[in-house]
Amino acid sequence: MEDSDEEIFDVAISSFSDAEFDAVVGNLEDIIMDDDFQLMQRTFMEKHYQSFDDSEENKLIYTCIFNEYIRLVEKYIEEKLLERIPGFNMTAFIMSLQQHKDEIAGDIFDMLLTFTDFLAFKEMFLDYRAEKEGRSVDLSSGLVVTSLNKSSMSSS
Repeated sequence: MEDSDEEIFDVAISSFSDAEFDAVVGNLEDIIMDDDFQLMQRTFMEKHYQSFDDSEENKLIYTCIFNEYIRLVEKYIEEKLLERIPGFNMTAFIMSLQQHKDEIAGDIFDMLLTFTDFLAFKEMFLDYRAEKEGRSVDLSSGLVVTSLNKSSMSSS
């Protein structure tokens, strides 16, 4: 009987945590798309982007900036999630990320990755610096719009 009780317990927890996970991700998406979050992140990046350079060497200052970023953003997100989801537990959510990583939209996953993956964090700063210095790739000049509607082609 113990095994069947365990299976029922696992299923009950799994479906509850799936629903809870989906609710958290939906709220998380709203939070990171919000102007306040975007401003906070942009302000932080503006303050520190010049410390980063595109070399193999990772300076000690990167670790300090990374830790400060994690504290700032994680605190902000956790506070906002607690406002929206009473009893929210960030530790439990982070643990469930591994189980659900294939279900998260790319931009949200990339942002969450900057919390745990130092190289993703560094790449975010290098991209920001390239953009600030006008070195980002502009693909707009290579775009051509062509109508597939024959009537618009014959009337020209």
